[in-house]
Amino acid sequence: MSGWRTVGLVVIVAAVGATGSLVVGAIMGMQGDELQHLLLALVPAAIVTVVAGMLAARLLTRATLRQRFVAVALVAAAVAMANIAVLSMQMFVSDHDASLVLVLLVYAVGTGVAAALAVARSSRASFATLRDTADRLADGDLDARVGTLDAGPEIASLGHALDEMSTRLQLALASERSAERTRRDLMTAVSHDLRTPLASLRAMVEALDDGIVAEPGDVRRYAREMRRSTSQLVNLVDDLFELSELDAGAIATETRRARLDEIVSNALDAVGAEASQKQLAMTTDLGDAYDVACSPRLTRVLQNLLSNAVRHTPEDGSVRISATREGTLLSLAVEDSGEGITAEDLPHVFEPFYRADPARSGPGAGLGLALARRIVEALGGSISADSQSHGARFAVELPLT
Repeated sequence: MSGWRTVGLVVIVAAVGATGSLVVGAIMGMQGDELQHLLLALVPAAIVTVVAGMLAARLLTRATLRQRFVAVALVAAAVAMANIAVLSMQMFVSDHDASLVLVLLVYAVGTGVAAALAVARSSRASFATLRDTADRLADGDLDARVGTLDAGPEIASLGHALDEMSTRLQLALASERSAERTRRDLMTAVSHDLRTPLASLRAMVEALDDGIVAEPGDVRRYAREMRRSTSQLVNLVDDLFELSELDAGAIATETRRARLDEIVSNALDAVGAEASQKQLAMTTDLGDAYDVACSPRLTRVLQNLLSNAVRHTPEDGSVRISATREGTLLSLAVEDSGEGITAEDLPHVFEPFYRADPARSGPGAGLGLALARRIVEALGGSISADSQSHGARFAVELPLT
């Protein structure tokens, strides 16, 4: 199919050239007989052009860039010489004039070949740079770049595309390595966080099964501890499931909405028991943002922030939720009167499984704040933490859509 397209292109070019010659002849004042003779002269010239173009297309398929440029110059000169020969035979020009034109064409052939070689040299250097860069990339050198090429726009565009591909490949590989490190850290942290509640459950179950603990009061105490350990496991599994959903892009296609006051109420209910046990004062101030429509996943964000605040606030302390609406921006804040966050720990509070306690023995799986940040960022917002001498403040900003 491509061969017939080449033949068709050559024929079209020859026909357009012949038609143009006739038009120019008519403009120059040639009449009927003269145009007829010109047409008869153009027929063999067109045939020569078609044959030369077809042969060049077939013979130059595997030729180098330099050979192709030189061949184009030679084909153009050959067609010009053939035209001069035809004109001479038709007696349109004298033999002396034809000889003079042929001599000039020979000089033009030399000039054309020299120009073709010069252009080919420049292009060849650019292609060599492209090939060298591609080889370095194939060998794993992702810092290899083509840079600026002293060539035409097509070759320069190819070099730019290769550099863009290299940059994207480098970023993709860095992202993959980062994800792999995160997965390894995740497995290590999950294993650690599973070990404590599972070991506690196993010890208590064995004590009950072996009859070591039989007093009703001790059994109830063991039951409470088993429930607490089970809750830790359930929370860890829930957080991991939420993280996997976020990685799968579930939020991007979510269309559900809920009022902010309902979201806050559900989040408060989730931590109500623990807050009551510590006799904490839980207050809210939603202002005119109470009826803002938000993603239901904001419930999990507030629940995690409140759980963190309740956990780190001593008895008889306070936790406050506030919200404001400014144009297309919703601002939320959770403040507590707890022990606060040290300056060393503040930059790391949103990292998965990070705890200021080196022993990592506190309650919770260490995923709550990390999950809150993932959800907020997936919703197109931002979250930050601040701490003074007493207490901590977590601020969330979300665009209203």
